[in-house]
Amino acid sequence: PGTQGGPLEHVIAGKAVAFGEALRPDYRVYMEHVVENCRTLGEGMTDGGLRLVSGGTDNHLCLVDLTASDITGKDAEQALDQAGITVNKNTVPFETRSPFVTSGIRLGTAALTTRGLQQEHMQTVGGFIVEALEKREDAHELDRIRKNVEDFARQFPLFTW
Repeated sequence: PGTQGGPLEHVIAGKAVAFGEALRPDYRVYMEHVVENCRTLGEGMTDGGLRLVSGGTDNHLCLVDLTASDITGKDAEQALDQAGITVNKNTVPFETRSPFVTSGIRLGTAALTTRGLQQEHMQTVGGFIVEALEKREDAHELDRIRKNVEDFARQFPLFTW
Protein backbone atom coordinates (compact mmCIF):
# COMPACT_ATOMS: atom_id res chain seq x y z
CA PRO A 1 0.00 0.00 0.00
CA GLY A 2 1.33 3.34 -1.09
CA THR A 3 -0.20 6.73 -1.52
CA GLN A 4 -1.55 6.04 -5.02
CA GLY A 5 -5.12 4.86 -5.37
CA GLY A 6 -5.89 1.46 -6.80
CA PRO A 7 -8.19 0.59 -9.67
CA LEU A 8 -11.36 1.02 -7.60
CA GLU A 9 -10.45 4.56 -6.59
CA HIS A 10 -9.85 5.47 -10.26
CA VAL A 11 -13.25 4.09 -11.22
CA ILE A 12 -14.93 6.09 -8.48
CA ALA A 13 -13.07 9.25 -9.51
CA GLY A 14 -14.01 8.69 -13.15
CA LYS A 15 -17.67 8.31 -12.22
CA ALA A 16 -17.55 11.45 -10.11
CA VAL A 17 -16.16 13.45 -13.04
CA ALA A 18 -18.77 12.00 -15.42
CA PHE A 19 -21.64 12.72 -13.03
CA GLY A 20 -20.31 16.25 -12.54
CA GLU A 21 -20.26 16.82 -16.32
CA ALA A 22 -23.77 15.37 -16.67
CA LEU A 23 -25.08 17.98 -14.22
CA ARG A 24 -23.97 20.85 -16.44
CA PRO A 25 -26.63 22.45 -18.70
CA ASP A 26 -24.41 22.18 -21.79
CA TYR A 27 -24.32 18.39 -21.35
CA ARG A 28 -28.08 18.21 -21.98
CA VAL A 29 -27.65 20.26 -25.17
CA TYR A 30 -24.81 17.96 -26.26
CA MET A 31 -26.90 14.82 -25.65
CA GLU A 32 -29.83 16.32 -27.58
CA HIS A 33 -27.44 16.85 -30.51
CA VAL A 34 -26.20 13.26 -30.21
CA VAL A 35 -29.78 11.95 -30.46
CA GLU A 36 -30.69 14.31 -33.33
CA ASN A 37 -27.54 13.25 -35.18
CA CYS A 38 -28.35 9.59 -34.66
CA ARG A 39 -31.91 10.04 -35.90
CA THR A 40 -30.63 11.81 -39.04
CA LEU A 41 -27.93 9.18 -39.59
CA GLY A 42 -30.60 6.50 -39.37
CA GLU A 43 -32.71 8.33 -41.94
CA GLY A 44 -29.71 8.59 -44.24
CA MET A 45 -29.10 4.85 -44.01
CA THR A 46 -32.76 3.96 -44.55
CA ASP A 47 -32.88 6.34 -47.53
CA GLY A 48 -30.04 4.21 -48.91
CA GLY A 49 -32.02 1.00 -48.49
CA LEU A 50 -30.87 -0.22 -45.09
CA ARG A 51 -33.37 -1.25 -42.43
CA LEU A 52 -33.19 -0.11 -38.83
CA VAL A 53 -34.50 -2.30 -36.04
CA SER A 54 -37.61 -0.52 -34.71
CA GLY A 55 -37.71 1.66 -37.84
CA GLY A 56 -35.61 4.43 -36.31
CA THR A 57 -34.00 5.52 -33.09
CA ASP A 58 -34.78 7.68 -30.08
CA ASN A 59 -31.32 7.45 -28.55
CA HIS A 60 -27.61 7.57 -29.42
CA LEU A 61 -27.51 4.22 -31.24
CA CYS A 62 -28.71 2.77 -34.53
CA LEU A 63 -29.11 -0.96 -34.96
CA VAL A 64 -29.11 -1.93 -38.63
CA ASP A 65 -30.83 -5.21 -39.53
CA LEU A 66 -29.08 -6.89 -42.47
CA THR A 67 -31.22 -10.05 -42.36
CA ALA A 68 -32.84 -9.35 -45.73
CA SER A 69 -29.47 -8.87 -47.44
CA ASP A 70 -26.76 -11.35 -48.25
CA ILE A 71 -24.31 -9.70 -45.86
CA THR A 72 -23.57 -10.71 -42.29
CA GLY A 73 -22.84 -8.32 -39.46
CA LYS A 74 -19.30 -9.64 -39.34
CA ASP A 75 -18.76 -8.99 -43.06
CA ALA A 76 -20.33 -5.52 -42.76
CA GLU A 77 -18.13 -4.67 -39.78
CA GLN A 78 -15.01 -5.71 -41.69
CA ALA A 79 -15.97 -3.88 -44.90
CA LEU A 80 -16.81 -0.70 -43.03
CA ASP A 81 -13.55 -0.93 -41.10
CA GLN A 82 -11.70 -1.12 -44.42
CA ALA A 83 -13.63 2.00 -45.46
CA GLY A 84 -12.54 3.82 -42.28
CA ILE A 85 -15.87 3.56 -40.47
CA THR A 86 -16.07 1.89 -37.06
CA VAL A 87 -19.16 -0.16 -36.22
CA ASN A 88 -19.81 -3.32 -34.24
CA LYS A 89 -21.52 -6.45 -35.45
CA ASN A 90 -24.62 -7.03 -33.36
CA THR A 91 -27.40 -9.55 -33.04
CA VAL A 92 -30.88 -8.47 -34.06
CA PRO A 93 -34.30 -9.62 -32.86
CA PHE A 94 -35.06 -13.19 -33.98
CA GLU A 95 -31.39 -13.67 -34.83
CA THR A 96 -30.60 -16.85 -36.76
CA ARG A 97 -26.82 -16.45 -36.98
CA SER A 98 -24.14 -17.05 -34.39
CA PRO A 99 -23.23 -14.15 -32.06
CA PHE A 100 -19.80 -14.32 -33.71
CA VAL A 101 -21.34 -13.67 -37.15
CA THR A 102 -24.66 -11.83 -36.51
CA SER A 103 -27.20 -10.26 -38.83
CA GLY A 104 -26.77 -6.66 -37.79
CA ILE A 105 -24.45 -3.79 -37.03
CA ARG A 106 -24.62 -1.18 -34.28
CA LEU A 107 -23.30 2.35 -34.48
CA GLY A 108 -23.62 5.51 -32.49
CA THR A 109 -23.10 9.23 -32.90
CA ALA A 110 -21.54 10.39 -29.63
CA ALA A 111 -17.99 10.45 -31.02
CA LEU A 112 -19.13 12.16 -34.24
CA THR A 113 -21.04 14.78 -32.27
CA THR A 114 -18.04 15.39 -30.01
CA ARG A 115 -15.97 16.07 -33.14
CA GLY A 116 -18.48 18.75 -34.16
CA LEU A 117 -20.58 17.01 -36.80
CA GLN A 118 -24.11 18.37 -37.11
CA GLN A 119 -27.31 16.91 -38.55
CA GLU A 120 -26.45 18.08 -42.07
CA HIS A 121 -23.28 15.96 -41.96
CA MET A 122 -25.07 12.77 -40.95
CA GLN A 123 -26.55 12.25 -44.43
CA THR A 124 -22.98 12.19 -45.78
CA VAL A 125 -21.92 9.66 -43.15
CA GLY A 126 -24.97 7.52 -43.93
CA GLY A 127 -24.04 7.66 -47.60
CA PHE A 128 -20.52 6.44 -46.85
CA ILE A 129 -21.98 3.49 -44.92
CA VAL A 130 -24.46 2.52 -47.63
CA GLU A 131 -21.83 2.83 -50.37
CA ALA A 132 -19.25 0.78 -48.44
CA LEU A 133 -21.76 -2.01 -47.86
CA GLU A 134 -22.74 -1.99 -51.53
CA LYS A 135 -19.05 -2.17 -52.58
CA ARG A 136 -17.96 -4.48 -49.74
CA GLU A 137 -16.31 -7.03 -52.04
CA ASP A 138 -14.24 -4.48 -53.97
CA ALA A 139 -11.06 -3.58 -52.05
CA HIS A 140 -10.21 -0.78 -54.50
CA GLU A 141 -13.62 0.86 -53.95
CA LEU A 142 -13.32 0.47 -50.17
CA ASP A 143 -9.93 2.19 -50.33
CA ARG A 144 -11.48 5.02 -52.36
CA ILE A 145 -14.31 5.37 -49.83
CA ARG A 146 -11.75 5.35 -46.99
CA LYS A 147 -9.93 8.27 -48.61
CA ASN A 148 -13.23 10.16 -48.90
CA VAL A 149 -14.05 9.38 -45.26
CA GLU A 150 -10.61 10.59 -44.16
CA ASP A 151 -10.92 13.79 -46.23
CA PHE A 152 -14.37 14.41 -44.73
CA ALA A 153 -13.16 13.70 -41.18
CA ARG A 154 -10.30 16.21 -41.50
CA GLN A 155 -12.93 18.95 -41.37
CA PHE A 156 -13.66 17.83 -37.80
CA PRO A 157 -10.32 17.36 -36.00
CA LEU A 158 -10.18 15.44 -32.76
CA PHE A 159 -7.95 18.10 -31.25
CA THR A 160 -7.17 21.67 -32.11
CA TRP A 161 -3.78 22.97 -31.08
